[in-house]
Amino acid sequence: MTQERQQNRTRTRVEIIGVRSGVGGRDAGAAGAVNSLRAAGLAERLQAGGLDARWGAILQPARGHAAQPTAAMSRLGPRLAQAVSDAIGNGAFPLVIGGDHSCAVGTWSGVAAANRGRGTLGLLWVDAHLDSHTPQTSHTGLIYGMPLAALLGHGDAAFTDCLVPGAKVLPQHVCVLGARSYEPEERALLDRIGVRVIGMEEITRRGVADALAEAVAIVGGAPAGYGITLDLDVIDPRDAPGVGTPAPGGMRAQELIEALALVAGDSRLRGFEIAEYNPRRDRNGVTLEHALAIAEMVLGAGSGEALQRIARVA
Repeated sequence: MTQERQQNRTRTRVEIIGVRSGVGGRDAGAAGAVNSLRAAGLAERLQAGGLDARWGAILQPARGHAAQPTAAMSRLGPRLAQAVSDAIGNGAFPLVIGGDHSCAVGTWSGVAAANRGRGTLGLLWVDAHLDSHTPQTSHTGLIYGMPLAALLGHGDAAFTDCLVPGAKVLPQHVCVLGARSYEPEERALLDRIGVRVIGMEEITRRGVADALAEAVAIVGGAPAGYGITLDLDVIDPRDAPGVGTPAPGGMRAQELIEALALVAGDSRLRGFEIAEYNPRRDRNGVTLEHALAIAEMVLGAGSGEALQRIARVA
């Protein structure tokens, strides 16, 4: 059996790992995403698409840490990283459901650790924001604005040293797609170290599919393969109101979901993460339905049916 066929076979087993945490952001409502997606039948929809999908670990911060987000995530992050690494070690493809986007530190530390024998990992960061502050540059101190910087090795050691010390990804194998709301300090960091940022102004000119193709080419060049982390606020609030930090001017949901067909079945894909669904802010479940359809599309489960459902709720 070829390596590509072995990887595709591995991806038929999906372990869904939940992170019930909203401690990193302004609004803790993202902690409710796991329960909402589970109740909406995420695993069952992936199973209907031909995948052996099961819920695995569901993690949350220790009691009493809501007022101490750095302490909470410095403990939760390694637990999440280990759960992700263990899933990969057991032959499953990890699908992580956040939680606010600070959970990405644990997710991608775990994927990087599990694949370190292959070399460095690529990472596609699909987000309205850059999430590349450090404690020294952050205007708010909120840690959901810091995970990409931490994965690149910049910031608080509580995050940069998750599971194993140091950077988990290299700038030349990272791409941010969809950014439109950020501070100069975080853009300066990414520009200085050489991370490609494909912002919404450029995407509007080129189209989502063309921009995504470039992004996948960048991250897919990493020797260990690549992962995708998708913050639902990358979608325009007209289509995804149920997020913690909405930003006008984003991608339309159907255009993004159609474009994501590019990565379905890609043997280089090592993990997928959906973050920042906030059920408190959703309207009639529209954001929830988009999150489900995104998972189906990226994992190659019933993409046609997913698009039909999106057309009905649009």
